Amino acid sequence: MNIDHQLSQQLRSLRLGGFLETIELRLQQAQEEELTPLTFLQLMVQDEVERREARKLTKRIQRASFEEEKTLEGFDFSFNPKIKRALIKDLATGLYLMKKEHVLIYGPAGVGKTHLAQALGQEACRKGYDVLFVKAAKMLRSLLAARADHSWEKRIKRFVKPDLLIIDDFGLTPLNPTQAEDFYEIVSERHLKSSLIISSNRPPHDWIPLFPDPVMANSALDRLAHHAYHILIEGGESYRKRLSPKYSN
Repeated sequence: MNIDHQLSQQLRSLRLGGFLETIELRLQQAQEEELTPLTFLQLMVQDEVERREARKLTKRIQRASFEEEKTLEGFDFSFNPKIKRALIKDLATGLYLMKKEHVLIYGPAGVGKTHLAQALGQEACRKGYDVLFVKAAKMLRSLLAARADHSWEKRIKRFVKPDLLIIDDFGLTPLNPTQAEDFYEIVSERHLKSSLIISSNRPPHDWIPLFPDPVMANSALDRLAHHAYHILIEGGESYRKRLSPKYSN
């Protein structure tokens, strides 16, 4: 069925060009099922709402800057039965985001911390939240460069603004005074206002020696650890190794 050119132009002028993707299918359905005009209109509007929501989700995921497309559906919980699966499912509901709480994921290298952090970020995107994923070292380098070109105030907002900020691989190396100040600023600005997910090879109590100033360290940890869900992924079989193509050979 050929759609009238004038109708096509009118739909596009109303920013309803997406109607053209399904109108022929819906017209055929209307004829075969003898749909009322109101039911036909409802189906067309439903299609458009779903298209727009899908576009918004795609944009949120792009803005999040995930390293890879990692999901909870793709996470193999069986490799380590000690992982708190029920807690992770609860977090996937997004209630912690509504309550402005944090999630701390820690354990040895290669056990799936980054996958899990990104998967929870994907769930947040699906629920309409703005998310940003960043490696800790990259974030701190970015803020250091911003101090040099006097754009620090603007740059820090990038890490404060999202509903959920995911900081991956925190604590690989000790912080210098400037890095400690920047990290503390982000934590304090987001405290009780928006959520953080932080992954680390070290448990939170081992973060204190990373700071040059123990007072600042304890203040940051107080804001984080006492308002956070803790997910300890213990060592054992490497999750990263399990995902390797060579693993099954």
